[in-house]
Amino acid sequence: MTYLLALDQGTSSSRSIVFDGEGRIVALAQRELTQIYPQPGWVEHDPMEIWASQLETAREALAKAKLQAKDMRAIGITNQRETTVLWNRKTGRPVHHAIVWQDRRAEPMCAQLRQQGLADTIQEKTGLVIDAYFSGTKLRWLLDNVPGARAQAAAGELAFGTVDSWLIWQLTGGKVHVTDVSNASRTMLFNVHSNTWDAELLRALDIPASLMPAVKPSSAHFADTDAALLGVALPVGGVAGDQQSALFGQACFEAGMAKNTYGTGCFLLMHTGEKFQPSHNGLLVTSAAQINSTPRYAMEGSVFVGGAVVQWLRDGLKAIQGSAQVQSLAESVPDAGGVMMVPAFTGLGAPYWNADARGTITGLTRGTTLAHIARAALESIAYQSAALLQAMSRDAVAAGGTPVAELRVDGGASVNDLLMQFQADLLGIPVVRPQVTETTALGAAYLAGLSCGVYSDVSQLSKQWKVERRFLPTWSKAQSEEAMARWERAVRQATAA
Repeated sequence: MTYLLALDQGTSSSRSIVFDGEGRIVALAQRELTQIYPQPGWVEHDPMEIWASQLETAREALAKAKLQAKDMRAIGITNQRETTVLWNRKTGRPVHHAIVWQDRRAEPMCAQLRQQGLADTIQEKTGLVIDAYFSGTKLRWLLDNVPGARAQAAAGELAFGTVDSWLIWQLTGGKVHVTDVSNASRTMLFNVHSNTWDAELLRALDIPASLMPAVKPSSAHFADTDAALLGVALPVGGVAGDQQSALFGQACFEAGMAKNTYGTGCFLLMHTGEKFQPSHNGLLVTSAAQINSTPRYAMEGSVFVGGAVVQWLRDGLKAIQGSAQVQSLAESVPDAGGVMMVPAFTGLGAPYWNADARGTITGLTRGTTLAHIARAALESIAYQSAALLQAMSRDAVAAGGTPVAELRVDGGASVNDLLMQFQADLLGIPVVRPQVTETTALGAAYLAGLSCGVYSDVSQLSKQWKVERRFLPTWSKAQSEEAMARWERAVRQATAA
């Protein structure tokens, strides 16, 4: 049998999954990750905990599968993307906690870049809008605020990386400093046309080029792991940021194919092939996972608070004991009873890009119950995703393409049938859930498998993708339009000064 090991380092946990050559899960291990909130709007992780938990789960997954590292053909890595780590090259120790993608502390720096008139340059070169979401301004904050960091960086003593780079550094005992194009494209420092770090952008953010990792295609030989860690040295053969990895794992290899991942946030990506297609509707252009040196692109929209709204019901409101309860609570009422929730806990992402928006619950009456609020919370995930897909379809049509015809879904909340049916009703297109919903990890395994010859080409992977359930829309066009109009009205209330 052929086996591949995927390391899936996410926002709320580190996981490792052993897949067989057919893309089936053999074993899975998971560890929760401590969330650190130093002040409102700030989110951090301990990079040493990220590494320790990832190594523990890799060992545990192999043990659960009753396999050894020598049975694996290669390792694939997928990771929370814009999360930023800065470490000392000699000691391998971070100089500060990792600044997580959700963190908003770099917003003043972003305002400065906008004032300098760099918005168009950054969008043309990177496909991104100026926002504190991306790694570049997080890195600048670390250089400006960690005592001694700027001097150490100037002396070439520090290394920057997104979580994939940090893990590879640790897996190789500090020998290899590398990333892939999909992660690099989320830094606001990477030219997605030439696949190189952009000297002008590095200068604009005052970031020394010596900090940056080498960049490879997503399917490549990145490094060999230190044999002492797992028992034998294994090739790291695939690396991709979680959303690009999920797009790959969903077999969305052609222009016009789209997937939505329902995780802590929601991430909707549509493949645009070799065409860099700028958005006129507040979306991002990002590098898709690449199997060779030819740039491939995707259009992306991010919902900052997706499944996290369910965590808030559990931990903030104490409305439910566990996340799994939300579906039964929401189903206990026929609808949300006119209640609308806009969970803008950390501002609103695409297509609104409003950093100052705050969460609101509107439409409350004396008859409103906890069940109505739970249902409105669940529906808010679908509303935000629908706003993204509609913006994406407008961009596709404007560029001479066609609107998205079906949406492939994955991630933790995609198992919620009520949510998936509501999503199909809002969008008016089929929502398709695959048999393997761990598509983020699967994408990393597939990229690793391609690089080491387990798979001959992507057409072989397309054949392996199988449908578990197809949710067909039941609403009329008028019903879905009316629902979206209610949502946009609620968003206007959340963003009113």
